[in-house]
Amino acid sequence: MTGVETDSQPQTTRLLMILGVAVSLMHIWFNVVTVLPSLWQNSLHFAGFALIAAIVYPLRKDASIPWRMLDLLIGLLAASSAIYLIAMEDAIYARGVRMAPAEWIAGIILILCALEFTRRAAGWFIPVLILIGLSYLGWWGEHINGVFKFAGLSPETILFRSVYGDDALFGIIASISSTYVFMFILFGAFLLRSGAGEFVIDLARAVAGRMIGGPGLVAVMASGLMGTISGSAVANTASTGVITIPLMKRAGFPAKFAAGTEAAASTGGQLMPPIMGAGAFVMATYTQISYNTIVLVSILPAILYFATVAFFVRIEAKRSLVNAMDGEKVSAMEVIKKGGVVFLLPIGVLIALLIYGFTPTYAAGISIVAVVVASWFSPNKMGPKAIIEALAMGAKNMVMTAILLCAVGLIVNVISTAGVGNTFSLMITQWAGNSMVIALALIALASLVLGMGLPVTAAYIVLGTLSAPALHGLITNNLLVDALTSGQIPETAKAIFALVVPDQLAQIGNPMSTAAAQAIVDAIPFDMASMIREAVFSADTLMFALLSAHLIVFWLSQDSNVTPPVALAAFTGAAIAGTKPMETGFQSWKVAKGLYIVPLLFAYTPLVGGAWHEVFKIFFFALFGLYAFSATLQGFMEAKLNPLVRLLTLVTAIALLWPTTWLIHLVGLVVLIGIFVFNRRVTQSETEGAVLTT
Repeated sequence: MTGVETDSQPQTTRLLMILGVAVSLMHIWFNVVTVLPSLWQNSLHFAGFALIAAIVYPLRKDASIPWRMLDLLIGLLAASSAIYLIAMEDAIYARGVRMAPAEWIAGIILILCALEFTRRAAGWFIPVLILIGLSYLGWWGEHINGVFKFAGLSPETILFRSVYGDDALFGIIASISSTYVFMFILFGAFLLRSGAGEFVIDLARAVAGRMIGGPGLVAVMASGLMGTISGSAVANTASTGVITIPLMKRAGFPAKFAAGTEAAASTGGQLMPPIMGAGAFVMATYTQISYNTIVLVSILPAILYFATVAFFVRIEAKRSLVNAMDGEKVSAMEVIKKGGVVFLLPIGVLIALLIYGFTPTYAAGISIVAVVVASWFSPNKMGPKAIIEALAMGAKNMVMTAILLCAVGLIVNVISTAGVGNTFSLMITQWAGNSMVIALALIALASLVLGMGLPVTAAYIVLGTLSAPALHGLITNNLLVDALTSGQIPETAKAIFALVVPDQLAQIGNPMSTAAAQAIVDAIPFDMASMIREAVFSADTLMFALLSAHLIVFWLSQDSNVTPPVALAAFTGAAIAGTKPMETGFQSWKVAKGLYIVPLLFAYTPLVGGAWHEVFKIFFFALFGLYAFSATLQGFMEAKLNPLVRLLTLVTAIALLWPTTWLIHLVGLVVLIGIFVFNRRVTQSETEGAVLTT
């Protein structure tokens, strides 16, 4: 490296700091202080992060000043093109939606820069997908046959819609990025800079350190709490994993299990209210269901997920003879007294503001102030320097997400313009028949493929656009079958059934077999289905069915963090643990089984939207069912399970998880308790025998 290159490093760092602070302050200004038109806000959002991306993701690493200047020039071109095009919007409309040559040039530069920065941040997958989508609209879509045939658009129309469309580069997804996502990542940066991360680790060690498998339980608890801060499973694994993975290894856990557990627990951080990795806010925007409702129904499912990971930890601790952490002498109360205010006060302020109806962006802005105030009651007081560092950290942490979410708008624009979403949903419905399991398997596979190139939030947006309508239809069809079977059809709905299935009208409103009810539902034309549902069900029932569909997609969108061959969080954990990435990925995939089982509860039970006694009944039995399932997979409980007992444990898991009667659930629970007691006595007998032998 030359002297010039070395001298440029401090200048680059200083420039990145200045830009980061400026971009963060700009977002605070238009999210908390004033209101800008969405196109202006989103273009400024993209422009600011394009400039930062040019520095964070250079063309060449350790490049000389000329190369860095080229990067900066590309960033300036992207930023100026974005702002120029929004400034010319009225002029374009005044010309009858005709773009002048300068606007053509700015538009092409903007799209090319978006593709280039996306390539630098996340590889070729998304840029190629965007190019395929845009060329489909303008060229090859009209040359294919079948349901995906699309009459081509002119290049001018494609360019205009790509910039100004509701779902385009500066559309709804960019709005989500520039508001909810950025403000909560900035909030997380302030929390981390204030020392909240250390408090989380210390609290987890104080609470769980002295339990059986304590180091593993520390990983589960710390990752769940850190998930409310980082918003990224990979970042979560990297931050807590450097502490928890070596801790688990020293305690006696196998290295690949330690790394896999950390990855699975960190993935759960995206499912943990109140922030859910910004997923709750994205979902609220897409479904128009209130944030408070989404968070409230997500609490018990998140507990089920983390309980599943904890079950695996306890079982592995028993199998590997892992003991509690002897050195944990500090109580949880001492930890809270020492530094809890810096974490608990801002989170409390955030939740209170959201419950009282303030917008998420405003709540996040006030909560950032609460972090600074709370820090003055802790040893790590935040002064001007710390605040500047937190502002810069928040912007830097947001770069990849901002660029990708804006770019994903181009894909969603193609989907909405060509109507691909409805077509894809129909295909899922046809391929799955009436099987929810097949539909879920198809969506899980699609999410895994998308996860190879998209971050979780972006994968959820694309997958939700494509498949949530199909899932919503399947869920409501199942509800309709139940209503027809029980004869609970309102009189007002019979008139619509008379139009749709006149030959079956005599049966409507009377109890019938499930097969007969399913035949009636299958006979309903696709374009009449929504009318039937609205006539039969209340608005709340339909809302919770929609929310169930989106929660299923959101949960399954997390699988690229823990499922080979992608397993991004698991690979991060493997690098810390020094284990083989693919083996670690299979461990994380196994430990994160709640990621696949809980969506089945969303689909087949009223876990979302049911009466409170129904919800708690499902939660209670599912908790034991997940323990039985974990023990079955591990072949171990308190001691090794022989094949016959292992099979019986699987049967109890199914009895506890499957939507059925109270009696079957109770029988399954009694049998599981019997297996546990018997298995525990086997362990005691073996221990006593070993002592006598000694």
